[in-house]
Amino acid sequence: MADRRRIGIDLDNTLINYDAVFCAFAEERGLLDSAAATSKAAIREALRALPEGDLVWQRLQGAVYGKGVRRAVLFDGAAGFLRRAREQDCEVFIVSHKTEFGHFDPDRVNLRDAALDWMKGQGFFHEDGFGIPNGNVLFTATRSDKIAAIAELDVEVFIDDLPEVLEDKGFPPTVRGILFTAGGPSPSDYPRAFAHWRDITRTVFG
Repeated sequence: MADRRRIGIDLDNTLINYDAVFCAFAEERGLLDSAAATSKAAIREALRALPEGDLVWQRLQGAVYGKGVRRAVLFDGAAGFLRRAREQDCEVFIVSHKTEFGHFDPDRVNLRDAALDWMKGQGFFHEDGFGIPNGNVLFTATRSDKIAAIAELDVEVFIDDLPEVLEDKGFPPTVRGILFTAGGPSPSDYPRAFAHWRDITRTVFG
């Protein structure tokens, strides 16, 4: 029996779409009006232009990734990819660079637990859902630890929204990196960049 295909996927901003949550939280906190709060990228750019903007942005991130994750959604097409992986008996691993707590979150929400709860609600671990074992979700404290985990898992493909992960000198050369650009243009000249999950599905599964 042939070995199962092993596929690795990042979590935040690759599977989890936070755009609507960032927009809602920015408006609710009076940081930006609806005209400026149109996407995560637009909010980040606008807030970083403010006095102490980096701190304001990091506090907002802590709130969104903690309390806000319950309002997030799967990116369009991601469920289809995960179902296709299950149909083809692929082993899927989720590898996320995520600290346990946000540095600027006064509520001290455990970000990893919050993400796992969201995944449960989306059917990641259910037999009648995507059927991914809980143990196939790995959280790392640093980017270098994440890249080491990807290498250790010996996945065939790894999908991420950050070119700096895929282009890192430590990223294993045996792994085919795929950059997800979340519907927008590629932020780099990475050769395998796709705006939509349906394009990734075709690339991985044919």
